[in-house]
Amino acid sequence: MSQPQTPKPAKLITGLFMKEKSLFAPVAEELAKKLGSVDMISSWFPFDYTTYYEPEMGAGLFRRMIVFKTLIKQSTLPEIKITTNNLEKKYSKNGKRMVNIDPGYMLQERFVLATGKNYAHRIYIGRGIYADLTLIYTKGAFQKLPWTYPDYADKTMLAYLEMVRSKYSADLKVLQVVE
Repeated sequence: MSQPQTPKPAKLITGLFMKEKSLFAPVAEELAKKLGSVDMISSWFPFDYTTYYEPEMGAGLFRRMIVFKTLIKQSTLPEIKITTNNLEKKYSKNGKRMVNIDPGYMLQERFVLATGKNYAHRIYIGRGIYADLTLIYTKGAFQKLPWTYPDYADKTMLAYLEMVRSKYSADLKVLQVVE
């Protein structure tokens, strides 16, 4: 029989994409106020994998990732997603988002994103939010899944997420020493 276990804390990551790069600094500042100190920020990634967001946000979008220092309880992801949804609303014009914020978390074995949209591979985690298993870590690398968004399957993004995973693993070692 399996025994319930307390899950490991996770490394909080948010992916932001936008057309106007000047929005990044104020949004990042608000995220830090609401979610905690920033640990790492990626360089800009072109976001040219889909035209899905063009009617709302326009063409020529860019993505940037923010990783936070403090490890989180996995169970807080719904509340974090609601927080980021509220920031998206704050930075909207005429009912259209100027920034899209995708919160998620990193564990040693997987990368999970939060979404308000249900789908076959997504698990309901409360407050109208679903967990999207985006990548799994196996055979020494992140592996995409049939539903992984193309931008998260890109080799540059995967290399960045490998760095985040290494930082997370180091954070866990420090946490174990403190406990």
